[in-house]
Amino acid sequence: MRRLTSPRWLLLHAATLVLVVTFLLLGWWQIGRAAGGNGLSFGYAIEWPFFAGFVVFMWLREVRLTVRSGRDAPGRDGAPTEPRNGEPAVPAVPGVTAFDPAAALADRATTDRARRQAAPTGEEPSDYDRYLAWLAEHPDAKPRDYWAAMAAPASEPRHGAAGEESTHG
Repeated sequence: MRRLTSPRWLLLHAATLVLVVTFLLLGWWQIGRAAGGNGLSFGYAIEWPFFAGFVVFMWLREVRLTVRSGRDAPGRDGAPTEPRNGEPAVPAVPGVTAFDPAAALADRATTDRARRQAAPTGEEPSDYDRYLAWLAEHPDAKPRDYWAAMAAPASEPRHGAAGEESTHG
């Protein structure tokens, strides 16, 4: 595996080793503190080995991706790797395409504009809109008063919050 011995990968291997050893030593240190009576250190003693495991997981993931792709791992921006010997550039992970935020925002603006233009006007207000209008007409009313007013038959006068007949109709 020649590509896993490049200067970049050697640095990545060293960083992984240093992080794993450091995290495990920090966990061991927390065990000693917990044995001394610091109850919070029990949680940290469990947490540090998980951090070490996560570093190992990410390192193994990067190694597998590099070996499978047959190329060095991409840069941090996720850009395709540089082509070699006239080969076409491909995304670092097969099936994953680059994301263009400007194009996504333009597409969203176009979709929103089309949705607003296609919305029918003069549409009957929704139940929520009627509820908000009723609350605006009856500022002293409570939400339960709305449901009581809506449950009353149309022939009976509708009452406000205080039980008096509404002056707003």
